[in-house]
Amino acid sequence: MNLLTLARGPILQWALVIFVVGTVWRLAGILLLRRKPDYTKPRSTHTWRGAANLIVKRTVPKREFAAQTAFGNTIGYVFHIGLAVVVFGFVPHILFIKSLTGLSWPGLPSGIVYVVGALTVAALVAALVRRISNPVMRLISNADDYFSWAVTIAPVITGLMAAAHWGGPYPTILAIHVLSVCLLLAWLPFGKLMHAFLVFIARGTTGALFARKGAST
Repeated sequence: MNLLTLARGPILQWALVIFVVGTVWRLAGILLLRRKPDYTKPRSTHTWRGAANLIVKRTVPKREFAAQTAFGNTIGYVFHIGLAVVVFGFVPHILFIKSLTGLSWPGLPSGIVYVVGALTVAALVAALVRRISNPVMRLISNADDYFSWAVTIAPVITGLMAAAHWGGPYPTILAIHVLSVCLLLAWLPFGKLMHAFLVFIARGTTGALFARKGAST
């Protein structure tokens, strides 16, 4: 069994199992937490509106801090949107998702995906430089932050290398790309990358609590 067959076969299968089981376990552990009863009289019963309102508001930077946070917000939006485009817009990725779920949609031209992938890598590198150079961010960063960054950028770089047929024999580079994806999938439920699932739950819960108390967001 060669490296590509191994990566596409049992390693990918185990990575998907770990990803699904780990994600469900993390979500269940949070959603099934016992909540203390709140005996106060609610100021509003439309807590779902408060949840949706805060999710939308937190997506857009506050105007008061726009100038100070412009650089960080920009690179954050670039690599988050870029990752979404690369994962869900590249035809081979869509075919892979279809093989797992049966879902499919039209893909983007490969050239556009390659450009977006390069911009994503640039934004991720800029994010790392910012984290290292900013004293506050460097202080609050830990091994999880740096490892999560590494397992995020690795599939993008190796994917671009495979698409360009650069760095070695194509089957080898493709196998390394698949292995990097496997590592990302296996790590995602257990590190800070889990915010991909938790961010909207956290914002929605906070917004619902604020709405119940009549607090402004």
